[in-house]
Amino acid sequence: MVVIRLARGGAKKRPFFNVVVADSRNRRDGRFIERVGFYNPIAGKNEEGLRLSLERITFWQHRGAQLSETVAGLVSKSSATGGAVAAEAAASAAAPAATAPEIATPAAAPEAATPAAAPEASSEAPPAAA
Repeated sequence: MVVIRLARGGAKKRPFFNVVVADSRNRRDGRFIERVGFYNPIAGKNEEGLRLSLERITFWQHRGAQLSETVAGLVSKSSATGGAVAAEAAASAAAPAATAPEIATPAAAPEAATPAAAPEASSEAPPAAA
């Protein structure tokens, strides 16, 4: 049977848990199929304490995976916030990717200003401007 449960990590007296999809016959901290989030019970005010991929959890539940009692509570806690925990993580992950092309675009502009590239730049100007 496939279960979604916590796998403990971190140091002594500093617990950190990965939320994993695993075969129920495997050890608690042993082999797992997929990591679908984490839970940090001692997170500070400026630290992220819970991140769950609700999409992947739903995927595994539709395929028969059972949630442990603790993970079920964490999922309901995450859902109660409107999935904001997962949405914030996705937004922060997408933001750096959006800024990378903007940084690369100014470097291409001086090359288009050269006289040899000017005729080509006029035909390619609308895509570069968009």
